[in-house]
Amino acid sequence: MPMTLPPLPYPSNALEPHIDSQTMEIHHGKHHNAYVTNGNKALEGTAFAEKDPVDIIKNLAALPDDKRGPARNNVGGHVNHSMFWTLMAAPGKGGGGAPTGALAGAINAAFGSFDAFKEKFAAAAAGRFGSGWVWLVVNGGKVEIVSTANQDNPLMGKAIAGCEGTPVLGLDVWEHAYYLKYQNRRPDYVGAWWNVVNWSKAAELFAGATK
Repeated sequence: MPMTLPPLPYPSNALEPHIDSQTMEIHHGKHHNAYVTNGNKALEGTAFAEKDPVDIIKNLAALPDDKRGPARNNVGGHVNHSMFWTLMAAPGKGGGGAPTGALAGAINAAFGSFDAFKEKFAAAAAGRFGSGWVWLVVNGGKVEIVSTANQDNPLMGKAIAGCEGTPVLGLDVWEHAYYLKYQNRRPDYVGAWWNVVNWSKAAELFAGATK
């Protein structure tokens, strides 16, 4: 099936006051929808039009030269955002708190503590020049923090994305994700985002990446 826009898994105002309803409506209904529309248009009539979007971004080298760039940007944007929505939940209702279980153990082993991880993740978010994403990935059985430009995803591989691994947590640091509420204060957005992180979903993705 061609790509479709997934519904938000919660009302658009569910993440307030940390992420406002208007931002969520525009981010999901306009920006994400545009990636779906443009990605489908780019792949229309090709053998890739019916493929799983994740498989497409994992194998961009297989696409014709004139399709690779549009797929990288738009299918990448679709995959990234489809994951992003699920990694958030209403504060106090699945959102916020701290990881537990195996994911917590992996974070502590890699970074020393949850607070140290948050500091390093926030620094990577602040340090991403222009538009992009910050990720916690499983790579070689361990977790690490990486960052990608634009709509790149670590699943695209180091040759394309500059890093590699299976994402278990991702934060959108494009200005459209926060500018209405936070303007140029990206660190404030990152600080607020911890209140809506869905650690149960991250743990589920971690389990899948390490099994």
